[in-house]
Amino acid sequence: MSQPKATAPHDTPAQPTIQAMVWYREEHWETLKRLFTDADRLPPTYGDWLQRAEEMKTQAQAAGDIVIKVYIDPETFTAWCRHKGLAMNAEARSQLAIEVAQSQSFSI
Repeated sequence: MSQPKATAPHDTPAQPTIQAMVWYREEHWETLKRLFTDADRLPPTYGDWLQRAEEMKTQAQAAGDIVIKVYIDPETFTAWCRHKGLAMNAEARSQLAIEVAQSQSFSI
């Protein structure tokens, strides 16, 4: 004999996940690509990158997530990486985005 399935008394919707996405301004694109140690992994043009980033943002939002764009500029990113002792790569970009997002005060 099978056991009846236990159900939660109140099905509560899942809390949305907050995603910090690295974002670039077109005027910084070429300079940043020269600085990044993994620039070969990025799309060749800003337009190509923007299209891909917008698609990822749309997918995250469609899944119910909240997206925070974290803009990276050449001067700040270089100084931040130097201060942290990090290579200027995807891992550092993600870490900076997470730190910036965590420092924001907001409520959902």
